[in-house]
Amino acid sequence: MRLLLLILAMLFAVPVTAQDTMPPAPWAYRQLDDPEQEARAQALMETLRCLKCQSQSIADSDAPMAGDMRSQVRQRIAAGEDPEAIRAWLVERYGDYVSYTPRLTSLTWPLFALPLLLLAAIALLLRRRLRKGDGS
Repeated sequence: MRLLLLILAMLFAVPVTAQDTMPPAPWAYRQLDDPEQEARAQALMETLRCLKCQSQSIADSDAPMAGDMRSQVRQRIAAGEDPEAIRAWLVERYGDYVSYTPRLTSLTWPLFALPLLLLAAIALLLRRRLRKGDGS
């Protein structure tokens, strides 16, 4: 039974270690030759979140996944693709969370509206409380 559990644990551990043993993507740590293209790529990479680190942009992260994303951005910029089209492709692939600049959609509008609703509720409560205090 222990041998079976050990074999199962080893089988599930292989995919976890596979990503770290892969070589980095071709453009993960290499800049584009054209400074203007590299500047556009860098500006875009600073607005995209590393999905593994979650608190760093892909420009700052050393995670293998961030390197793959940097490589994709640089390859697409070098091919002449618009940065916003690349962002849209990454959002479609990884979800809205990948972008530091969220879009207003039917799913995200409550996130934008909730702070305004809370402020309105607080203002209403304060107004009622102050009116009660004035009437005493």
